Amino acid sequence: MNRVCSIFSQILQFFPRLQFEELVRQYRAERHARGFTCWGQFVAMLFCQLGQAQSLREICGGLAACEGKLRHLGIPQAPKRSTLAYANAHRPWTLFQAIFERLYARFQAALAPRRKFRFRNRLLSIDGTLIDLCSTVFDWAAYQRTKGAAKLHLVLDHQGYLPKFAVITEGKRSEVTVARAWEFEPGSILIFDKGYVDYQWFERLTQQGVFFVTRMRVDAAYEVIEERSLPSHPSIRRDQVIRLGSRNWRRMKVNLRCIEVWDAERERMLVLLTNHLQFAATTISEIYRQRWQIELFFRALKQSLRVKTFVGTSANALKIQIWTALIAMLVLKYLQWRARFGWSLSNLVALLRQQLFVYRDLFAWLDEPFEPPPALQGIHDAQLSLSFSQV
Repeated sequence: MNRVCSIFSQILQFFPRLQFEELVRQYRAERHARGFTCWGQFVAMLFCQLGQAQSLREICGGLAACEGKLRHLGIPQAPKRSTLAYANAHRPWTLFQAIFERLYARFQAALAPRRKFRFRNRLLSIDGTLIDLCSTVFDWAAYQRTKGAAKLHLVLDHQGYLPKFAVITEGKRSEVTVARAWEFEPGSILIFDKGYVDYQWFERLTQQGVFFVTRMRVDAAYEVIEERSLPSHPSIRRDQVIRLGSRNWRRMKVNLRCIEVWDAERERMLVLLTNHLQFAATTISEIYRQRWQIELFFRALKQSLRVKTFVGTSANALKIQIWTALIAMLVLKYLQWRARFGWSLSNLVALLRQQLFVYRDLFAWLDEPFEPPPALQGIHDAQLSLSFSQV
């Protein structure tokens, strides 16, 4: 007899109800609630992401179609469209951010380290991506004259390639302005592009013991302090210790390294800038190559989850949907890591959508997605033996 609940219900078990209710009380998210709980809102918005629902009608209709199975999800009935829309517009999005942070801490501790390098430093990538919006509908997110946009600023942890934390702003907000407010653990190595060039920020990171690897601007003014010997690797063309400065700002108090690397694949020269003076030049080059992982993450987020079309037009509703997408991405990355089957993220999203309300063990399905459950396999074998006996 099948004694498991639906796959969607097993996924929701990653979010302990006692901890969830504690966060609800902490953020006073249900102070004006009239029967529709924050848990019901969270279930509906997570179904929006995993079930690929594109509107409030699809969310509420999809849950209502599985009315008999909703008790396993902890909700008595499917919400009404107006109720869900009001909750997304008025309940604090910070609750979903707190859920994300709790889940990240749990999954990050469980994931086995995937270290490409031998050093112990935490490797983090920083970048931002624009989310196009209609300026007439999302009037609070004005970006250009005929275009609106929101921006997702993200820090990607390379241990498991999980999003560590994020900030959602209007499209005009500069990436480096957001990054200045972040605090990083000493010893961490940050990777970012030229959009984060800020000499004062570089100096503060160095004083805090945080390392970084980025690209240097073409018009940067600097003084060469030391010429270092080059390794035997043919791609390393120059390794210098320098001190940056400019006409409008004093010289930096700390020394940096300027490393020129020939990118044979794209046939261009990369000029890298770092405050780590001990690593080999080839190691610095390989660290910067890892920055591409955050671009792959943004691509997977936009292609696999609902962060392009939104079920609400207010800033609060948009942030709730994006934070739910990041929560769903944590779950998908964890399931992909746990499975013995070689899932790609796109295939996992596509097949999981079809299996959400199937009563089957989640991890058994992840390991053998194309094998029938043991009970069905026994029935099939019995029917097959019966047909052969009749022949």
